[in-house]
Amino acid sequence: MKRYAFLAAAVGALVIGGALHLIGAGAAGDIAWAAGTAVALVPAVWWVVSDLRAGRLGVDAIAVLALGGALAVREYFAGAVIGLMLASGRLLEDFALRRARRDLTGLYERAPRFAWRYEDGAPHRVPVDEVRRGDRLAVPSGEIVPVDGTVLSGTALLDESALTGEALPVEYGAGDAIASGVVNAGQAFDMRATATAAESTYTGVVRLAQEIEAGSAPMARVADRFAAWFLPLTLLLAGGAWLISGEAVRAVAVLVVATPCPLLLAVPAAIASGLSRTARYGVIVKGGGALETLGKARTIVLDKTGTLTVGHPRVEDVVAAPGWDGTEVLRLAAAVDQLSSHVVAAAVVRAARERGLTLPQPEQPKEDPGSGMEALVGGRRVYVGKARAAGASQWEAAQRARAALDGAMTVWVTVDGETAGVIMLRDAVRGDAGRTLRRLRSAGIDRVVMLTGDRAEVAEAIATVLGIDNVLAEQSPEGKVAGVREEAKRATTVMVGDGINDAPALAAADVGVAMGARGAAVSAQAADVVLTTERLDRLADAMDVARRTRRIAVQSAGVGIGLSLLAMMVASVGLLPPAAGALVQEAIDVAVILNALRALGPARGTGIRVDEPTHELLRHFEREHVELRPPLELIREVADRIGDVPPEETRAGLERVLRFLNEELLPHERAEEHRLYPALARLLGAPEATATMSRAHAEITRLARRIGRHLELAGGTGPGPEQLDDLRASLYGLYAVLTLHFAQEEEAYFSLTTGEPAPEEPAR
Repeated sequence: MKRYAFLAAAVGALVIGGALHLIGAGAAGDIAWAAGTAVALVPAVWWVVSDLRAGRLGVDAIAVLALGGALAVREYFAGAVIGLMLASGRLLEDFALRRARRDLTGLYERAPRFAWRYEDGAPHRVPVDEVRRGDRLAVPSGEIVPVDGTVLSGTALLDESALTGEALPVEYGAGDAIASGVVNAGQAFDMRATATAAESTYTGVVRLAQEIEAGSAPMARVADRFAAWFLPLTLLLAGGAWLISGEAVRAVAVLVVATPCPLLLAVPAAIASGLSRTARYGVIVKGGGALETLGKARTIVLDKTGTLTVGHPRVEDVVAAPGWDGTEVLRLAAAVDQLSSHVVAAAVVRAARERGLTLPQPEQPKEDPGSGMEALVGGRRVYVGKARAAGASQWEAAQRARAALDGAMTVWVTVDGETAGVIMLRDAVRGDAGRTLRRLRSAGIDRVVMLTGDRAEVAEAIATVLGIDNVLAEQSPEGKVAGVREEAKRATTVMVGDGINDAPALAAADVGVAMGARGAAVSAQAADVVLTTERLDRLADAMDVARRTRRIAVQSAGVGIGLSLLAMMVASVGLLPPAAGALVQEAIDVAVILNALRALGPARGTGIRVDEPTHELLRHFEREHVELRPPLELIREVADRIGDVPPEETRAGLERVLRFLNEELLPHERAEEHRLYPALARLLGAPEATATMSRAHAEITRLARRIGRHLELAGGTGPGPEQLDDLRASLYGLYAVLTLHFAQEEEAYFSLTTGEPAPEEPAR
């Protein structure tokens, strides 16, 4: 409100003074202008005092000298104009550079307040501060573990994403240590407290965030950086003009045209325009300081879970045991898992529904906490969960080895006691992650670091796919903060995360970016930038805007100061009196503000605008990919069985593969080649842009024909021994090419469809 009052007073003084002069009351008009000048002088002096207390002397000192000098030499109109410029400039600066409070209220509100402590053999609710070491506690399903402790009985299935960022629940047995702040995602269990609430892990996270918040310093204004050389130069020129001419009015004229209105107006105008522009992309930047810092960042640190990955388990593969069909395995497992609230069960059911499977209603369900669930499905006893058999077949051992190498969670499916298959789940990489990282590098980021609480082998696998420079895995919240601080010593650093565990690291970075759409509220509050949509590529959009905004702001300030220097030289020789200088300064202000408002327009940036027809084509073929992915597993399943099943059965499998290839896959590839790729070539500006993908199409067609030729040679009895090696190699090769090709298309092309088509042309 004070800023608005200041502006109203400045406008009122200038208008009233001008009106009085027009009606011939010049003396009264001068009084009004002088009053406006005096009113502006009070806050300007306060700003200088505040700067001096903070150990700096900014360009506001020039404004104080100009206002004081205008009063001293009775150049009241010039003083009133300067007052108006200062008032409007401060108001714009307040709007553009105001930073959001990092209150972290979400973190505090989530902290456990009660615990279920055993008293007289039964659990009773008590305040968490009353828990002491050695107390026996019950942790009901869905509640937060109140203090650090160890599991006493049962199996604890814990959602640790708030502390470690791990998307998949982790199981703990009796005697295992567990941390406070994690959520019981399974059945109720008992624990023994090993620490009080004040000593526990979660309280430490809160305390760490508070310390970092308290130690965060605000960004200096752009104007203050110019002051390092502009202020001394102005004083030297004004003093020299006075000394040589003996006329104080010349010094005042120099100070008037030197008043840093281009800085106080143009820079905030550019930054406010940039903030408006980022908001159109669904990116909320909490202040001009954050936007400016984002525009000069050179290092980006990314959390894994929920940032580079989707943040929850997804079915990656359904591997059928010999004699079983993968689709049937998934259908039976999902039918049983319909009755479970487990996050993994939900992923299995979701995968079945995405593939259009009809799920029968299970009967006689029975859940074994910490193990799995079984039920009757169509008269067969189906079990879904951990492997039950004491021994393991060679096939099962191979699947366990594969899951370990892939960092996948396994869900085993047995039917009437016989292993039918295994479902593998992983936290999948975001489809737009690869493209976004490439865009960020194009925008000036030269170092990309992954920072995660997840296992090293899982993090390294994702880093290899995405081309990340450095991986810091298995990090605690304290370790994440240390990692961010170390990177910030090297270069201006951006940290991107979405979990509660990321809040301290976000606050420690030069710019913290929260995936706010699905992330914890605390991360959004601790961050300087919040992505309100589930799109990592919006960060690249924001950096494009930030860099362009910073460039325009510096350009506007530089041009404004250059023009002011020219006017100062003219004023110093007596050719520009204070009143005329004030009007010249006003003209300079208008020019640089108009230039600054260019930041409202779209940037050329690093993104690609997708027109409506191409957008629809991409969406169409993306949907076809979703439908074609599950049948791809048939190719590998047939390859796995070659040599282990009779020739007739191998022939039947090959016929199914060839039917899928000829009727579904190859028509899809041909349609891409003739419809999608030409459109993409036009979009990307070069026919060679899709050449490597076309080469993959040719290889897919070649391998499909080779498999078909093998089937022709096999005759009615099935392939002979001399064909098996080449058949196996052809099938595995086709599966590998298709898997890679699908991944490349989804990352390079289909990731362009994560939002609506761009509504406007890029700036030229």
